[in-house]
Amino acid sequence: MDVRYPPEAEEFREKVQAFLSEHLPPGWKGLGALERDDQRSFTRDWRRVLYENGYLAVSWPKEYGGAGLTPLEQVVIAEEFARAGVPTGGTNDVFSIQMVGNTIIQWGTEEQKRHFLPRILSGEDVWCQGYSEPNAGSDLANLGTRAVLDGDEWVINGQKIWNSAGHLANWIFVLTRTDPDSPKHKGITFLLCPMDQPGVDVRPIRMITGEAEFNEVFFTDARTARHNVLGEPNGGWAVAMTLLGYERGEAAATMPILFREELDRLFRLVAERGRGEDPLIRQRMAWCYSKVEIMRYLGYRTLTRFVQGAQPGPEGSIFKLFWSEYHKKVTELALDILGPDGLVPSGKPPGSAFQSDSPGAPNSTASWVGTFLNARAGTIYAGTSQVQRNILGEMVLGLPKEPKADTGPWSQTPR
Repeated sequence: MDVRYPPEAEEFREKVQAFLSEHLPPGWKGLGALERDDQRSFTRDWRRVLYENGYLAVSWPKEYGGAGLTPLEQVVIAEEFARAGVPTGGTNDVFSIQMVGNTIIQWGTEEQKRHFLPRILSGEDVWCQGYSEPNAGSDLANLGTRAVLDGDEWVINGQKIWNSAGHLANWIFVLTRTDPDSPKHKGITFLLCPMDQPGVDVRPIRMITGEAEFNEVFFTDARTARHNVLGEPNGGWAVAMTLLGYERGEAAATMPILFREELDRLFRLVAERGRGEDPLIRQRMAWCYSKVEIMRYLGYRTLTRFVQGAQPGPEGSIFKLFWSEYHKKVTELALDILGPDGLVPSGKPPGSAFQSDSPGAPNSTASWVGTFLNARAGTIYAGTSQVQRNILGEMVLGLPKEPKADTGPWSQTPR
């Protein structure tokens, strides 16, 4: 298997590296080396640099303000940014650009594209996701947030939960139930809704780490314009699945790099703690190394399909399941190496509540303990491990589906 990149990709890589050298401050060690407030300030300024130099929304067509880069060029950018320890956008851009922006390009009317896409790029519109509910998480199609058409506006009532960075957003893409008498995968409408209105209440959820990256969002007669439907009324399930495919677009390129950087930091921790001669620790470290290498080749396989023009499919669950289950094990090993010191974490905490700490992060006990706690959530958000196994079993391996008791109209199914 030849995993080398073609010459044109390496030429483009040199261009990206030159951009990073020109715009990053001298002695740059990665976002993880900055304190929390400095990280926010840098990310805000860095987003502006990306916007001004055509490195924001690199997958979007040029006619909508993107860079119009090829899939291979997008992969190279993701890799080099990950190695440099810099983000590819702002805090909410995974929702604004990668998820809803791409979905608007695929499903939106020309009027919606011309209105929303420039506002996303400029940062005037900042987006978050309104999918999960207290009774509709893994079973997303069981959602009950209602939307009723009232003249030229949709009126929304209900609740969403596990809303990442919703406190920073002023728009939300929200799945709503618009026909309760249809089967639960039918009768769902994908709405674009402004959050700066009296009928939208965002409440933080304090996590086990003490952070509040998640929120719950309550809609009480919230309103959005009739034309703010993406796709067709009652046809939102297909739109929602398109968006979930874009959610993992860069993961195959960046995660193996970030997890390898984290593992190298763990190697240093083993040396610092004098645990390198412990045969059990060495065996577990070797296991972690093998998993990161497997992850790298899984990523190459995914990227090969991506570069060849394939659309995201159910086989993407392999990568999600693999990295999230691995991350639990490697962070458990980190705490075993820290020993009793892990009970009194000190130093700089992780800069993110998701996945690994940022490149350049110190080997502080607070970083490892926080990442250990965050790793548990990785097997839940973006689809639980149980759901990923069901997808792989049913849609990839072709195994029989589990019997379902909730067929028929949504309004008549038990909840």
